[in-house]
Amino acid sequence: MNENKKYTALTFDDGPNTKVTPVVLDILEKYGVTASFFLIGSNITDESAAFAKRAHDMGCEINSHSLTHSDMTKMTAEEIKNEMRLTAEKIFNAVGEYPKFFRPPYISYNETMFANIDLPFICGYGVDDWDESVSVEKRIEGVINGARDGAIILLHDSDYNFATARAVDVIIPRLIEDGFEFVTVSKLFELMNVTPKKHENIIYTYLC
Repeated sequence: MNENKKYTALTFDDGPNTKVTPVVLDILEKYGVTASFFLIGSNITDESAAFAKRAHDMGCEINSHSLTHSDMTKMTAEEIKNEMRLTAEKIFNAVGEYPKFFRPPYISYNETMFANIDLPFICGYGVDDWDESVSVEKRIEGVINGARDGAIILLHDSDYNFATARAVDVIIPRLIEDGFEFVTVSKLFELMNVTPKKHENIIYTYLC
């Protein structure tokens, strides 16, 4: 690890879709960086799966954000397992790999989820970019101000969220200029020398 370099993981929730996901991928490609996408299983269709595959082929990581984006704290153990299994299968069918991490919908979690989900839980610091009233400038400012070595950034490439795509086009070069390198969530754990734990009451945002 380069001791003078700072590392961060850029992550996106709620895809894939055929509108914003390809725009985000174009921006990542423009700057030559990778990100991690936390997919909603029910959003993986024949059309949108192509963009999940494109992200994977670019070196991005494809992870799980549940099947239906429901509040899983209200589910039984079997319902939770079913959500996770079906999402993992849809991701595997789309990209040829199973997810390595899980981000709970609404960042809502409980003991039943920790006990029945066989993946480490990821949070990340966000800027409420799911809210249309949050301006592009506020999104940029929030991500830049929260950036630090070992941080996981939480954004959304959901349908029609073009404001976040515009923000990312500014955030990436700004953070690169500030000495950051963008890596996948898996790579961030490796670089920070942290072993991701599962089945424990841990949800990760900053790794150092």
